[in-house]
Amino acid sequence: MVLPAHNEAGILEPAVMEINKILNKYSEAYEIVIAEDGSTDGTDKKADELSKRSPTVRHLHSKKRLGRGKALKSAFQQSSGEILVYMDVDLATDVRQLKELIESIDKEGYDFATGSRLLPESKVERSGTRNITSIIYNFMVRAVLGSKVKDHQCGFKAFRREPLLQLLEEVEASHWFWDTELLVRAHRRGFRIREIPVLWKSGRETKVRLFHDSFYMGWQILALWWRLKSH
Repeated sequence: MVLPAHNEAGILEPAVMEINKILNKYSEAYEIVIAEDGSTDGTDKKADELSKRSPTVRHLHSKKRLGRGKALKSAFQQSSGEILVYMDVDLATDVRQLKELIESIDKEGYDFATGSRLLPESKVERSGTRNITSIIYNFMVRAVLGSKVKDHQCGFKAFRREPLLQLLEEVEASHWFWDTELLVRAHRRGFRIREIPVLWKSGRETKVRLFHDSFYMGWQILALWWRLKSH
């Protein structure tokens, strides 16, 4: 389990404790990797403290900010598990759904599993503006890049080790677009992807800047389309 963390000092410990409690119920062997990415608020010290207190917690520190995608890539490449998982440290997705997410890989044979806030069965609490933005963004990804996934950006994903490591070298995005590029490339390679309805609640002020990041993500969609077309 990888937790990408940049300036999360206030919420890191309760998140780690909650995930530890859930995984301990049904998993014989696991590790929680805190991929701490150039934090300036003491998150690095908190992560160190947690890793010393718990044998299941490991802290990976980057002095400079890598970006969400690069931090995840580095953590996965340094992990040893056969099933690799990550979720956002704010636990916006109900942590009790980890069992279903992991079993999609372990027992149902999928290569990738991802939470989806856009399935009819999902229960989502967030502003109307952000919901509409998400719908438009994911529609653009499907229309331009040919993906069949409904929600590319939910921070709640699990992967079979070998397919993920195959794709990590191909994915060029370093920050928020990483999830989308990974799933688009997985779909194009024919890997089996399962989307899981989620209970999702925005528990804090998002780090996504709506208009700036919407423009950035739109540009990333077009840039990936060009790269895929050129190869």
